[in-house]
Amino acid sequence: MMNLMILLSIILMISIIIMILSNILSKKLINNREKNSPFECGFDPKSSARTPFSLQFFMIAMIFLIFDIEIALILPIFIILNYSNNFIWFLTSSFFLFILLIGLYYEWKQGMLSWAN
Repeated sequence: MMNLMILLSIILMISIIIMILSNILSKKLINNREKNSPFECGFDPKSSARTPFSLQFFMIAMIFLIFDIEIALILPIFIILNYSNNFIWFLTSSFFLFILLIGLYYEWKQGMLSWAN
């Protein structure tokens, strides 16, 4: 029982020493505030966070992400079609591409792809 208490106290002391050392070594210097300030994609972190954001840029970014994910879904379909002569895979991929084209046509008609208003 005494050996267990000694072992626990040693473990406790080692953990406290490690925590104190990590706290001392991790202190950041205040010398370079610009270097330690967060960088948010080119936005000035010291200015107001309520600056207007281009909605057109946001829509183009969303469309890009959606079509990027859809391309990741399309590529395995063509690999499967090369190894399989299954007509159902062809219909499925054709239907998927048809839905993509309808979505692209809808975005085009809504004016989401043009920069001029």
